[in-house]
Amino acid sequence: MEKRIAAPIDKETVRTLIAGDYVYITGTIYTARDAAHKRMKEALDRSESFPFDIRGQIIYYMGPSPAREGHPIGSAGPTTASRMDRYTPELLDLGLGAMIGKGKRTKEVLDAVVRNQSVYFAAVGGAGALLSKCIRSSEVIAYEDLGTEAIRKLYVEDFPVIVVADCKGNNLYETAIEKYRNA
Repeated sequence: MEKRIAAPIDKETVRTLIAGDYVYITGTIYTARDAAHKRMKEALDRSESFPFDIRGQIIYYMGPSPAREGHPIGSAGPTTASRMDRYTPELLDLGLGAMIGKGKRTKEVLDAVVRNQSVYFAAVGGAGALLSKCIRSSEVIAYEDLGTEAIRKLYVEDFPVIVVADCKGNNLYETAIEKYRNA
């Protein structure tokens, strides 16, 4: 099914999403990769605040290439989500609404998605130039010294993703394999 949603994301919207749905996101999302996740975890361990209110937010695992003149961002394709898995359950427990990346997640992350009524989306790897056309603005808000791994606040319009893991425990990577085997 095809759906259009707003970001940040609320629990009511999350509950309507099912693994396999095609979704177009409009609104504010944040980028964070490995180094930014490590810094956020260190901030949590020191009881410091996050660079943004994480509740209901969507984090896109992406580090862009430099923007060309007249564009808010360069190529903006997803990175492998499993690299953030050691940090993700805690972020979900703190209220993170959704993540966008590519690839499989650990059982701990998938359990946290269900426990927290969250969702994991996949963006198409290798399509960074096309995905960047949906990004209307980009602003570094934290950890500027990390370069492409700095946390960015993005405004996106009709950003295309696919629901991989929904809040009911469905996982597209598992169901698609089964469907293929039975075809």
